[in-house]
Amino acid sequence: MTYLTLAWRNIWRNRRRTLITISAIVFAVLAAIVMQSMNRGSHEVMIDRMVNFNTGHLQIQDYRYDNEASLDNAFHYDDTLREQVLNADPRITKVVPRVETFMLAANDVSTRGSVVFGVDPEKEQAFNQIASYLLNGRFPGADEETAVLGKGLADRLQLGVGDTLVLIGQGRFGMSASGLFEIVGLIEHPIRELNNSAVYLPIRSAQELLSAEGHITALMISLEQERHTDSVAASLGNELDSSELVVFTWPELMPELLELMEMDLAMPRLLTVVLYVVIGFGFLGTVLTMTMERLREFGVLLSVGMKRTSLSLVVFIETLIISAIAVTVGIILSWVLLRLIDPIVLSGEAAQAVMDMGFDPVIPMSFAPDQFFIQSLYVFLIAMAVFLFPLGKIMKLNILEAARS
Repeated sequence: MTYLTLAWRNIWRNRRRTLITISAIVFAVLAAIVMQSMNRGSHEVMIDRMVNFNTGHLQIQDYRYDNEASLDNAFHYDDTLREQVLNADPRITKVVPRVETFMLAANDVSTRGSVVFGVDPEKEQAFNQIASYLLNGRFPGADEETAVLGKGLADRLQLGVGDTLVLIGQGRFGMSASGLFEIVGLIEHPIRELNNSAVYLPIRSAQELLSAEGHITALMISLEQERHTDSVAASLGNELDSSELVVFTWPELMPELLELMEMDLAMPRLLTVVLYVVIGFGFLGTVLTMTMERLREFGVLLSVGMKRTSLSLVVFIETLIISAIAVTVGIILSWVLLRLIDPIVLSGEAAQAVMDMGFDPVIPMSFAPDQFFIQSLYVFLIAMAVFLFPLGKIMKLNILEAARS
């Protein structure tokens, strides 16, 4: 307690020096967290969209479907399987069946390749709020034989609400599949590729069209938290161990997305390392000045009988207090700043460029707790490493030379 009191008094004997040191660390924490938050925010939005509209956090398929994405490898789905999946782990929140296949979409004169999704309208809406992306019309009911098109595909076929869509393809086990569907809605799909190719049908209509009654190609699963993906996958895998069904996690289904994100993070990580190096040298300069100013003080304390280990401990506690205060203030200020700027709304050419890639013209911020503490920990460790300099100086200090300085 005596050492703590002494360290606290020493810190505030020179307020200017202490405040400069604290400000440097606060800036470092703030810069590191904001940079990380901007990058992670964009990636979280990307992952969230791909998970909600493409794969789910987890996906159950027939074990043959991954190697051959054919309707021949669809599997039977009923309420029994649904209850089995829901009861496998309490962290599972939603179970959404889908039939997915490639077909030709046509008007009376031209055709375009399309991805046909057979969905349960009510479950799909609960899963990803697909109806909120409607530009015109409505989403069909479960018992209708109608379709919703991505806006890009509708424009290419020059079709609108009320027109008739022709779908031509191959059903299960080589059966011919073709049908006419009234278009009841157009959506601006948040995934650009699907906006130019997606056709949504009620799942019963899709199954009848494809001669796949009672069968689906994938069962998408939503979880309470994305971080539970691997553990829930293990639970489901054990539950389905005796069947021909397998469980995939979203990273396994979208490895190319993870590779893209890793490439995208390369430059921010390099900039963060550069920032840490600059921060480290800034700290070192401050500490060098501080230490040289206090050599006489250290010499006097050692000459009156204070042990080097005790003096080193006091200086270490000073360092610990300054670093802790600075990192805490940095975390608080960064959280407040992120709240104030979240999201950053783009305008002009930058906004148009982002919209052309299929994203909203905003830069969202991430508030993942780990980024606050991990970035702060890095800066804290740098500060502690730099502050080892005065400790070494104390252990090697010549008392007579220091007292005369």
